[in-house]
Amino acid sequence: MVADELLFSYGTLQHPDVQRDTFGRLLEAEPDVLPGYTVDYAEIADTRVIDVSGTSVHPIVRATGNPLDKVVGQVLRVTEDELEAADEYEVAPYRRGRVQLSSGRGAWVYVASRPAGTVGE
Repeated sequence: MVADELLFSYGTLQHPDVQRDTFGRLLEAEPDVLPGYTVDYAEIADTRVIDVSGTSVHPIVRATGNPLDKVVGQVLRVTEDELEAADEYEVAPYRRGRVQLSSGRGAWVYVASRPAGTVGE
């Protein structure tokens, strides 16, 4: 299967141990920037994700609409199956959505599923 999906990562999906566990391999990565978002942090309760990542506190991005806000990260090339594996790794409070990066490329990214300060995060 061809790795033709682009996934923007700003957190634990960049870690080699997480990639090996989630995808079974190390991924190609290129630096890029996500404009109009800021980084926050979320407490993760899923013990499998905590075991793989080594932490219960993970970064999470939230849309601000301000083009001056930006998140620095890596664009990972994944297959459709690997994107589904990433969906299983990125548990609540994340949801996957499409974004436009500073490079002009479109990519998938995991963003906060709820606004900051809402119940459930």
